[in-house]
Amino acid sequence: MDLFSIKNKVIIVTGGTGVLGGSFVIALAEQGATVVLIGQNEAIGNERVAALKKQGKEALFVAANVLQEADLINAKNTIIEKYGKIDGLVNGAGGNLPDGILPPGEDVFKMNIEGMKKTMDLNLWGTILPVQVFGPEIAKTGSGSIVNISSVNAKRTVTRGLGYSMGKAAIDLYTKWFAVEMANRYGDKVRINSIMPGFFLTKQNKNLLTNEDGSLTERGNLIIKNTPFKRFGNPDELVGALVWLLSDASKFVTGMDIGVDGGFTINSGV
Repeated sequence: MDLFSIKNKVIIVTGGTGVLGGSFVIALAEQGATVVLIGQNEAIGNERVAALKKQGKEALFVAANVLQEADLINAKNTIIEKYGKIDGLVNGAGGNLPDGILPPGEDVFKMNIEGMKKTMDLNLWGTILPVQVFGPEIAKTGSGSIVNISSVNAKRTVTRGLGYSMGKAAIDLYTKWFAVEMANRYGDKVRINSIMPGFFLTKQNKNLLTNEDGSLTERGNLIIKNTPFKRFGNPDELVGALVWLLSDASKFVTGMDIGVDGGFTINSGV
């Protein structure tokens, strides 16, 4: 028996059209899972599914906004009708919205509060709503797993992105709280954990960390300086933790936050 096997498991990846979400989708499909991509970019979603099917993998794209419960319910119905079950959920949707970032030199007492709220809502409620909709189906399998995406921004003070940091910090608390509440009701039939990535180059943060010529910005240099591995992470370096949390190898693990950050959060800088 391969404890790390996720073969034939039906696993949803929200944010499946993004950078990190895309790496999750490919890795899970390569491990034999049936992957359902959820996102709003239909062109990218359909393109990724077509590429996977060309390789003999089973995949499906469903267009949905993670902040719209009706969209998620429709997605659930589509998935159950096609596959008959949902084994796992990866809450990859999220990110730092431009309006949620405090520009350099701007008065800290004049922050874009609405922008911060939108960023926090996307990360927090964009995680909770999919769990509410897909969770009951996942629990029915008897060995379901939910994986949220946290961030080092929830553990260390990282300037400018308050809405994002608050959203991720709230996800940390939610993961622990919900793990206990689910265990009280479902026992060990469904687990919830999170992965805490360090700094990876994505569409949302690329302009913050790199210049047009590819060199690092001042912020990018500070991150590398404070990361013991002295580099950004590669998206595929999150895959090992993800597969472990979705497989039976982590069957006695719930409410945990697994760091994949090159040592950023444990570094004092001295």
